[in-house]
Amino acid sequence: MKNMPEPTVFIVDDDAAVRDSIQELVESVGLQAEGYASAFAFLDIFQPQRSGCLVLDVQMAAMSGLALQQKLNELGFKIPVIMLTGHGDVPMAVQAMKAGAVDFIQKPYRDQSLLDSINAALVLDAAARCSSSTAESLEHQLATLTEREREVLNQTLAGSTSKEIARELSVSPRTVEAHRQNLLRKLGIGTVKELMLHLVPRGRNR
Repeated sequence: MKNMPEPTVFIVDDDAAVRDSIQELVESVGLQAEGYASAFAFLDIFQPQRSGCLVLDVQMAAMSGLALQQKLNELGFKIPVIMLTGHGDVPMAVQAMKAGAVDFIQKPYRDQSLLDSINAALVLDAAARCSSSTAESLEHQLATLTEREREVLNQTLAGSTSKEIARELSVSPRTVEAHRQNLLRKLGIGTVKELMLHLVPRGRNR
């Protein structure tokens, strides 16, 4: 199993004192953190495969936090966003939440409140990446199926019995069962019920 890289808390705030303070706070609890003075500086270095979360000041010169969030959404980058807001910025924070931010923290913030929000965002990111990795792994496993195994898979997902599949494919029910056992083994799935749980919600129709 591959070692997962440590998640990073990316901090984007044009106020150096706030940025450095948050970075010190995050690192004090053993998390990795990087600070950026502008949205453009962050965009220059960010790679979507890097795990973590983004702590983002809603009000910044040149490109606001909202604009950066919108840009990330347009690029398809799904990193969880926590918005930092000053007094009077609450309407903008609500707008950010509607655009997918996981939380907003009003300045001056309590250290523990910010850490709690960061930890929750990191859990969300890890869960999303795990789900994506599982789906990608399943795609690779599906590619190993033979044409006949794919036919049996499609018929099984459609709810057909072994006898019905056998009639459709002009083979014996025993042959259908053999193909079914082979495809379950290749997919790393133990039972037909598990197969349905894994594939039916994905709308597979192959």
